[in-house]
Amino acid sequence: MKKLKKNVYRTTGTVLESLPSLDFKVKLDNGREIIAHLAGKLRIYRIKILQGDRVTIEMSTHGDTRGRIVYRGK
Repeated sequence: MKKLKKNVYRTTGTVLESLPSLDFKVKLDNGREIIAHLAGKLRIYRIKILQGDRVTIEMSTHGDTRGRIVYRGK
């Protein structure tokens, strides 16, 4: 995990399932499962996220059950 801003961490994971309203169930590299939504730029440029994709997620230190997908890996 890499610390970016105050109280924000970036980590990676794999998309397990696509949920309604651009939410995704993601399994992190440390084994936890969270719900993540798409960041604004991914939504604007209509980047498709599919099951099995590697993604980078920003998470707050306050709530560790939700996150924001900021990058789609290959």
